[in-house]
Amino acid sequence: MKDLTHTIYRLMACLLLTVSQLSFAATTEQEVTHLLSFIAQSNATFIRNGDQHTSTEAADHLAMKYRKGKRYAKTADEFIENLASKSSWSGKPYTVILKDGTKIISKKWLTNELAHFRTTEKPQ
Repeated sequence: MKDLTHTIYRLMACLLLTVSQLSFAATTEQEVTHLLSFIAQSNATFIRNGDQHTSTEAADHLAMKYRKGKRYAKTADEFIENLASKSSWSGKPYTVILKDGTKIISKKWLTNELAHFRTTEKPQ
C-alpha cells in the first residue's frame, strides 16, 4: 500500500508540473504581438522588394499581413515562415539592417528573438 501511495503522489506531482508548465506557455497572439513590438522598437532598416523601410513601417506591414493571413500563421513559427520572412508578392526574402550595420535575413533574426522570448518571458 505504501508503494501505491508513493506512486500516486509521484504521478500527481508530474501532472501538476505538466499543467503548470502549460500555463506559462505564451499563446500565438502573445508571441506574434511580441515579435511585432520587437520589430517596431528595433530601429532597424528593413529591405522589402528592394525598398528600404523603417522598423515601424515594417511592423505595420507585417501586422497587416498577419491580420489578413492568420490562416497561414497558426503558430508564431508559421508567422515567421509564411508571413514575416519573405514577400508574398515576389517571394524575395526580407532583409534587416541592424543599428550596428549587421545585415541579416528576417527569418533568422525573428526566429532568434522568438526563441529568446520563449526562454525568458512568462505571459501575464
